[in-house]
Amino acid sequence: MSKIRGQAPVASLKAIYITSTEQAAERALQELAASELGQRYPAVLRTWQAAWSEFTPYLAFPPAIRKVVYSTNLIESINARLRKTTRNRGHFPSEQAALKVLYLAVRALINPKARDVNHVAAHWKKALNQFSLFFEYRLNTR
Repeated sequence: MSKIRGQAPVASLKAIYITSTEQAAERALQELAASELGQRYPAVLRTWQAAWSEFTPYLAFPPAIRKVVYSTNLIESINARLRKTTRNRGHFPSEQAALKVLYLAVRALINPKARDVNHVAAHWKKALNQFSLFFEYRLNTR
């Protein structure tokens, strides 16, 4: 599949995943398929159509939750911190030593320093409120 370049393809795809209903998303996908961009990038359309059943449950969530779920920034940030932790230590005498260092790094991410405890990114505050409504019994808010 060739890369999609420019803002028009991004805007067309965004029109699909920011809609509030499955019907509106289907209409946006059909509009994209009928457009010049749809004709130009048929592999993108096939990908969306093949994954449609996995995508549609996402539409049930409010925009605040969608904003934090559709990005992999959090996962990438955690992976970068773990890589940095192991890179700074060099090599390990055993697998157990490496696991211990990774465990301590994850623990430091879960329990931030006192100065960082109240720091939450602005879009996460809204998302956490929505998560507490959607997953009332699964979310431990302390």
